[in-house]
Amino acid sequence: MPANSSPATRGRGRSASDLYSRHGNFLARCQRAALAALAYLGAVTLAAAAEPFADRVAPCLACHGEQGQSSLPEVPSLGGQPAPYSLIQLYLFRGRQRLVEVMNEASKDFSDDDLRAFSDFIARLPPPRPAAGDGDPARFDRGQALVRQYRCDFCHNPDLAGRDNVPRLAGQREDYLIKAMREYKSNTRPGYDASMADVLARISDAEMLDLAYFAARQP
Repeated sequence: MPANSSPATRGRGRSASDLYSRHGNFLARCQRAALAALAYLGAVTLAAAAEPFADRVAPCLACHGEQGQSSLPEVPSLGGQPAPYSLIQLYLFRGRQRLVEVMNEASKDFSDDDLRAFSDFIARLPPPRPAAGDGDPARFDRGQALVRQYRCDFCHNPDLAGRDNVPRLAGQREDYLIKAMREYKSNTRPGYDASMADVLARISDAEMLDLAYFAARQP
């Protein structure tokens, strides 16, 4: 073939069967790679499905407490939380709409069925015990009055046990309640609606401390 022949001219020298063979081999390699990838993903999915639920939930309980009561600072107790509330929070964590890195990482591969299974499990955990000790009656009374003043008992129920998509506050860790209220007020923790930010805009930090004190001591 002449040295100055063009690529188009050189391509004409190949037979149809030669071109078909080359393309066929390429397509075959692609198909084999795709099948291998699908087989791998299928194996991963089956392995995850086969993993006992107790093993999957163990890391959650390590932080949040095996009996629904956290012993770690600013880590919430999960016991007795209404399933719809936990479901929404897990959904927000999975989609990184609520940013807590450890929770975002833990939930990133959850299916919708996983979200439901975990939230139903949380709802069946025993409610946390109220904070121990005699406490300060004056702070308790102030907190109780603030609950009524700001109508916390309207959404969270008079016993602060929560309902539907409204969380349980009774017996929750006092330090976590303070942290959550401050984050709502500063809008560093966006909610799925604006109600908490609106309510807390009117509440002082001192009042938050008394509210958390009272709620943590409810059975």
